[in-house]
Amino acid sequence: MSLDAWLSLTVVIAVFPLMAFSRVGPDIVLLGAVILLLTLGVIDPDQALAGFSNTGLFTVAFMYVLVASIRETGGIDLIIRHVLGHPRSERRALVRLLLPVASLSGFLNNTPVVATFIPAVLSWSRRVFVPAHRLLMPLSFASILGGTITLFGTSTNLVVHGLLIERDPSLAMGLFDIAWVGVPVAVVGVAYLLLLGPRLLPARRGADTAFENPREFTIEMEVDPGGPLVDRTVEEAGLRHLQQLFLVEIEREGNVVSVVGPGERLKGGDRLVFAGTSEGAVELQQIRGLVPTRQGASSLEKDFKERRLVEAVVSDQCQFIGQRIRDGHFRTFYGAAVLAVCRGGERVAGSLGQIRLQPADVLLLEARPPFIERHRQSRDFLLISQVNGSARPVHEKAWLAWGILAGVVLLATLGVMSMMNAAMLGAALSLASGCCSVRAAKQGLDTQVLLTIAASFGLGAALESSGAAASLADLALGLAGGNPLFLLIGTYLLVALLTELVTNNAAAVITFPVVMASAENLGVSPMPYVVVVMFAASASFLTPIGYQTNLMVYGPGGYRFADFLRLGGLLNLLTAVVVLFLVPLIWPF
Repeated sequence: MSLDAWLSLTVVIAVFPLMAFSRVGPDIVLLGAVILLLTLGVIDPDQALAGFSNTGLFTVAFMYVLVASIRETGGIDLIIRHVLGHPRSERRALVRLLLPVASLSGFLNNTPVVATFIPAVLSWSRRVFVPAHRLLMPLSFASILGGTITLFGTSTNLVVHGLLIERDPSLAMGLFDIAWVGVPVAVVGVAYLLLLGPRLLPARRGADTAFENPREFTIEMEVDPGGPLVDRTVEEAGLRHLQQLFLVEIEREGNVVSVVGPGERLKGGDRLVFAGTSEGAVELQQIRGLVPTRQGASSLEKDFKERRLVEAVVSDQCQFIGQRIRDGHFRTFYGAAVLAVCRGGERVAGSLGQIRLQPADVLLLEARPPFIERHRQSRDFLLISQVNGSARPVHEKAWLAWGILAGVVLLATLGVMSMMNAAMLGAALSLASGCCSVRAAKQGLDTQVLLTIAASFGLGAALESSGAAASLADLALGLAGGNPLFLLIGTYLLVALLTELVTNNAAAVITFPVVMASAENLGVSPMPYVVVVMFAASASFLTPIGYQTNLMVYGPGGYRFADFLRLGGLLNLLTAVVVLFLVPLIWPF
């Protein structure tokens, strides 16, 4: 291989462990790799920026706007209200949940679908007496399976298809072409989840159980009307820097002061709510002017319009990962007070301020009402939902938003216009009709995914132009013994392994040129290999970190790492068997 080929290969090999094991986002890692290759002269500026002009990337971006319009109008909430109902058994509950989720995920990005369903499922599970952990992992898996039905189903499908038509426009696929494999995969997968899911998932305690009794992690005291703390500020009263506790709110005359600041003045009869350990009660009893509160319902169990109790799932991209809550100034930065932390289905014990945040931790937060909308799209949190909050009311434009999406699907299916053109028109109509505001559209764009996709094109171009892809293709052919079926199996296994470690988009885009070169060297059609890349990149059931929806349910469901292996291992195998059997029949070599 040439020097450029060795440089390309070295950079690509270094990228995968960096994305898998470092806290740096995949978009930053990949952009850094592209900049390095550009600086070394391995690729030129046109190749480095090629991803930013790819039709697949823009189709993904416009689809995000369409999804945002459905979310903003309450379109997914509308489906939830009509389909969940009151099943009489766990299996019937799974049927009511998994079938609509898999169907929706064929046309919508599955991340917002799962994000909308999780709070509804948590509330629904209590009503139908089915533990939430029996529903949440199947929810995530069903959304992944549904994404394999159409080219719109996942961003990976759209991007790989964009790469394909750039290389050879005559190989363009229809919106439902992959449904010949996607529907059987979804049917087999959902049937497996219905039949074996209840048996394979062990009993777990979810975050809702860990947070159900506020008296386990809060202490309430009252300000003595005749004591020395009246008219003193929180800072002056010595309540700002307690060792074991945080002052999170003050109940005063039927109202509440949330996210209490150091300058707030205390009044006689104020009911102070502290979060922390029971050992902290000793510290409070030593403060003159505080007396134990009168018996009654916990302040956190009351409904106040001035504050919200919120559950937030920490993302692996959160800037406070690895930091102690107190040292990170979480409260100052977000305007929300941490009441408790749940990890692995158990509330984390010990001093609250000393807890170091980890990915998928579930935080119970006390915040002001604007917090939810302000941080709903924050990359620091995978999910934000109001505790015991009712679903948002269905907007009168929900059906219009669904109609626009249906029109996009119809135009693309009939070939009236390209998928990108149809998605662009749909996004424009969503904005013009008021189904989606410009602000919501901007928030709906997942810039990390878009940058990851764009940067991956640069690495793929480096492998191809330097000759590294051809060399890797020769190696792959040698390992496969020149047998196209063995090469197909090897392609599936490689992409499926990479997508468990890094993002599915990066795994697909970087391996695409190697797969195409392998098919060309073997003298066979590239189509079966392209389709296998799409399916293998989506088959992420083994770990919570392999797919974002898995990480979203990991904390709320109280799961352990092994739970994904237990339920997802056989599902991965079934998916592989169905795909590798059907693809060569539908797209012959």
